[in-house]
Amino acid sequence: MSEHPGRPERPHEYRIEDLAHRSGATVRTIRAYQDRGLLPKPERRGRANVYRDAHLARLHQVAGLLDRGYTLASIKELLDAWDTGRGLGGVLGLVAEVDGPWTDEETGRITRAELDARFGGVPDDAAVEDAVQLGVLVRVPGSPEEFLVPSPQELAVAAELHAAGVPLPAITGHLRELRTRVEHIAGRFLDFTTEYVFRQYLDHAPTDEEAAEAAALVRRLRPLAQQTVDAELARAMRAMATRYLRDHLDGEAAMGTAGGDGDAAGPAGGSTGSAAGPAGGTASVAATAAGSPVSARGDVRLPEETVRAVAALVGPGNVAAFIAAAAEREVRARTMDALVTRPEDE
Repeated sequence: MSEHPGRPERPHEYRIEDLAHRSGATVRTIRAYQDRGLLPKPERRGRANVYRDAHLARLHQVAGLLDRGYTLASIKELLDAWDTGRGLGGVLGLVAEVDGPWTDEETGRITRAELDARFGGVPDDAAVEDAVQLGVLVRVPGSPEEFLVPSPQELAVAAELHAAGVPLPAITGHLRELRTRVEHIAGRFLDFTTEYVFRQYLDHAPTDEEAAEAAALVRRLRPLAQQTVDAELARAMRAMATRYLRDHLDGEAAMGTAGGDGDAAGPAGGSTGSAAGPAGGTASVAATAAGSPVSARGDVRLPEETVRAVAALVGPGNVAAFIAAAAEREVRARTMDALVTRPEDE
């Protein structure tokens, strides 16, 4: 309160150190906010910078929005809206919808000891570092033996795959590939909804009413992307798994028939019904000629080291089946890569 009633109180003036003390921010943070346009430039008076109550109020605004979970980029947009007189009511609601969680899953925590136990009990620093880089784990400041888990479901999937025999590097490699494809799907969904739904709100600064309408649309459309992907993934998995199993069983049946006939010979006159054991270097692979229902067979020479490695993994009797399945998987993967390649990427 003013010491002289009836006389307006003079605005306070602060040096940057005083402003930092009153706001709770550091001097470095204040300067960073100025560089990002979050804080107005101070008044230059001689060789000193002078800050006022408006700067203190702005620092409190930024701190409050950070506590509510907004990013600095989002805060910049909000403050720009405020500075241009558009108000923050509707814009805050819209940004809250977009920046809010897109899943009902709650973040978990896990200690390093618990993590090691879930993945076989053997510490693997390289795998942990991969998980941190991918965002599957987030280090807790000041607690080096504890991690945040943004998606406990994702970590649980990785643990199940590892328990089933999948190496950790293969799991992280698969996640990197999957993430690239999912981000492409997310981008296409955003392009689609922007073109047909949100375009009307983006060609001008929205009013509070328009921002509220857009926020309601985001709330309605948010689950649609995941529902669509879930449905299409289930359809694709069912179709491809059935086809894959049928092809695999057909290949096994064909090899079993040939293996039972000791006189069956391939193009070079050698037996095609059996796979060489660890000491051999040949695996017989059944293939169907393109455009023909007739089964064509041929011997494929493989390095002895490869045959030994496969035999050690699946057993000598399953070498040919494993190699055929691996080749089929690679062909399918490359076919899918070609199908999802956008014209502009070609």
